[in-house]
Amino acid sequence: MMTNMSKEKDRMITMAHGAGGELMDELIHELILPSFRSDIGEIPLSDLDDSAIIEDIVITTDGHTVKPIFFPGGDLGSLSIAGTVNDLLAIGAKPIALTAGIILPEGIFIDEIQQLLSSASKICKRTGIFIVAGDTKVVEKTDLDSPVMTTTGIGKRHPLMDQNMEIAGERKKDWLSDQNLKDGDKIILTGTVGDHGITILSEREGYGFQGEIKSDIAPLVDVMESALKVGGVASAKDPTRGGIANSLNEIASKSDVGIEIIENDIPMKNWVKNGGELLGIDPLTIGNEGKFIMAVEPSLAEDVLAAIKKTDEGKDAAIVGEVKKDIEGVVLRTEVGGTRILETPVGDPVPRIC
Repeated sequence: MMTNMSKEKDRMITMAHGAGGELMDELIHELILPSFRSDIGEIPLSDLDDSAIIEDIVITTDGHTVKPIFFPGGDLGSLSIAGTVNDLLAIGAKPIALTAGIILPEGIFIDEIQQLLSSASKICKRTGIFIVAGDTKVVEKTDLDSPVMTTTGIGKRHPLMDQNMEIAGERKKDWLSDQNLKDGDKIILTGTVGDHGITILSEREGYGFQGEIKSDIAPLVDVMESALKVGGVASAKDPTRGGIANSLNEIASKSDVGIEIIENDIPMKNWVKNGGELLGIDPLTIGNEGKFIMAVEPSLAEDVLAAIKKTDEGKDAAIVGEVKKDIEGVVLRTEVGGTRILETPVGDPVPRIC
């Protein structure tokens, strides 16, 4: 049977295929997954979770390409390390080590590479999670216009996970899986949305938005540990490409539930909101690099929120919604009291942000 991707032999990959959302989902399901055995492990490739679980090993891998490579609040180096650490944390792992592959275009300045490596090293020292192996390649500048960093993270089950999952009650998976949501769970967003995507677009295009424009890149070790200490966290998601709109739809679909989100409760900086309105971009559909979406057992949600808010990265956290089995998809209750469907974006409107 021909797939949608293979109907036209001359069909080409577009930027939207790598930006999260519907087209990327189509690419993965119709081309990538059928090419590999995807049912190996406790959390297999076919689950398409933030990490995979093979025997007692947690593993994830990320390719990072961002334009520009330097921007307020971070750069390609810090993004690569923090992003991979957060993917391990989001499944309930304690990160142990990283590997890194760096592809460099000829003509890039040595001091720029040194700056990227220094930024990556600072995140490693901050978290105590270090690069233990890697590879470096240089290609012609006609083949690549900026560096690409690929990082692989390795972890073990977090020591607090057994206690946390016991408190969370019966769930489909014994990890913080996308499939674990159930009716009544509260949805916690651990900070403001859209910071990274609007920052990248502003820096790339030279828009002078008012306010402290800064990416939210951060490793969320303290946020996750604080939440697990309280217990009752059933699922966690790193809302990068496609933003929280994509992530919420993904976890709702995988868990076969609906989610209601309260627009007024979503934390958002004024410069993100104003920038989104000016550019015609919904901040709910653009990437974040220092936030989790968590589904929490309802009786513990306020306690988990209070613990998260005590951390540096979680001070703006909020309960933004609830899982409801009697609705379909993700429903946004708007500022004026109406409702609208928060759909899966076709792709992140800001390509090459992570």
